[in-house]
This record gives sequence, C-alpha cells and structure tokens, in this order.
Amino acid sequence: MTFSNAEFEALIGDGTKRIGADIAWREDEDHSPSVEFRVEVQSDAGWPLFVRGSYNPLIPALSYVLIMPNVGRVYGLCLGKDHHNPQCNQVGETHKHRWNERFRDKEAYAPTDITASASEPVKV
Repeated sequence: MTFSNAEFEALIGDGTKRIGADIAWREDEDHSPSVEFRVEVQSDAGWPLFVRGSYNPLIPALSYVLIMPNVGRVYGLCLGKDHHNPQCNQVGETHKHRWNERFRDKEAYAPTDITASASEPVKV
C-alpha cells in the first residue's frame, strides 16, 4: 500500500485520534526481560491504527510506535538506543521517527519535547 506525505499529514493532524481502552503491559512473548502492550487507536476518520509499546528495564530502552497495517510504523518515539539515519548521521538515544515518502519510517530526528528518561515509561 502506498502512503503519501499528504495522507500522513492528514493522519497526524487528525485531533480525534484517541486510545479508548486501558493500556496493559504484558510480558514479552519471546520471554525477554521486556514488557509490551498493543492498543487500538480510534478516530472519527476511521484510520486503521494501533500503538505498540515496548520497555526493557535492563538496558533501559523504551519505544512507543504508531502503526498502520499494510504501511508499517508511521510515527514513533524511541529512547535508549542510538539511531543511524539513511544520510549516515547518528541521531542519539532519544529520537522520533516521522513518516515520509522518501525514507518511509527510517529517518529520525532528536525531539525537544521529551525530557524524561527511558527508565520512566509512564512519565514519557
């Protein structure tokens, strides 16, 4: 499925997106030290979205990812692991992925709005 920059901007700009259920962290199915969750995202537009969260307290590493089936990750927040962009620059341990047609979800940037650490998943 193709997903355009215009469609991404419409999705991100849709203020009706919401999580309508409680988030329940569960043990990782691979029996790693991680815990994870998956919850559907509701919206008036009916975007087929879900959020997946993963937290490994041993590293610590944390990610929250907005996924559209048949497209993949369209937005994400990662803490605790460096990211190497397609342009060969390192972004750092705290970074966000934002969909674009050229690089899909592979390009990341360092956000200024995340101040909590990876060891604080609820605060993040």
